[in-house]
Amino acid sequence: MSHDLGFHGDTMAEGLVVSTCLGGAFVGSLFSGSIADGVGRRRAFQLCALPLIIGSSMSATAKNLWGMLLGRLFVGTGMGIGPPVAALYVAEVSPAYVRGTYGSCSQLATCLGLMGALFIGFPAKQIEGWWRMCFWASVAPAALLTVFMEFSVESPHWLFKRGRGADAEAEFEKLLGGPYVKGAMAELSKSQRGDEADTVKLSELFYGHHRKVVFMGSSLFALQQLSGINAVFYFSSTVFKSAGVPSESANICVGIANLLGSLFALVSMDKLGRKALLIASFSGMAVAMTIQATSASSLVSGSSVIYLSVGGMLFRLPRCV
Repeated sequence: MSHDLGFHGDTMAEGLVVSTCLGGAFVGSLFSGSIADGVGRRRAFQLCALPLIIGSSMSATAKNLWGMLLGRLFVGTGMGIGPPVAALYVAEVSPAYVRGTYGSCSQLATCLGLMGALFIGFPAKQIEGWWRMCFWASVAPAALLTVFMEFSVESPHWLFKRGRGADAEAEFEKLLGGPYVKGAMAELSKSQRGDEADTVKLSELFYGHHRKVVFMGSSLFALQQLSGINAVFYFSSTVFKSAGVPSESANICVGIANLLGSLFALVSMDKLGRKALLIASFSGMAVAMTIQATSASSLVSGSSVIYLSVGGMLFRLPRCV
């Protein structure tokens, strides 16, 4: 890609191709909640697919760096809108006793998507311009999302909040079956009354009694990102290449490690609980980062540097899930 678009060897340009997508995701995430509340969860999914399709198409047909950056900005915007809506939708349509497992399915799907992208990208070194096909391939999942959401149920929580109780009952019947509709509607009505009695302004999230919850939730995401997980995904090939590991093997190892972490979370989320998994995962990340820091110090030398660096990176991936 860098050869075709004329920025080969420019590390700043390479970083921009990555970070522009993340910048777009930041912008999209700011409007994700408003979109989901305004048009509903189903339509929000379809709207987030639109910039993904446009951005991927622009990236696939880019003639220079600026065209690529604009396409990545659109893709990032869709990425910022989608995940918060996905988490909200899964929480609202899932029965409480399997909510954690269903939530983990989103991360599992992300891991499978990453592995699929890695395999699609294998011919890039042998076939000139194959990277364009990779971007075209990414249009397909976004298009399928648009189509499949047309046949999915709308969130009963959103319908009830909009005063459409009859529609909410119909959606609960599709999700849970007729015998469970009354109980689900009673629980929904009770939670809705609690929400109305506890309505707060946005500013109160930063200084009211909600401040602690907001701080904890935000800190968990911030610490995960500050651990360098994005660097592992975006620059793993470069890191492994410097250690003498072929990029194809490195990508497979990264995908498998990430998938294993997702599978473990899938089967244990509702059994062990969220808190236990968080403590274990962050502790593991600390150990992995200590290993990597040791490999970069003067305490080790020779082949041990490679083994510790690569091992620490792979050990960190399942914990970041």
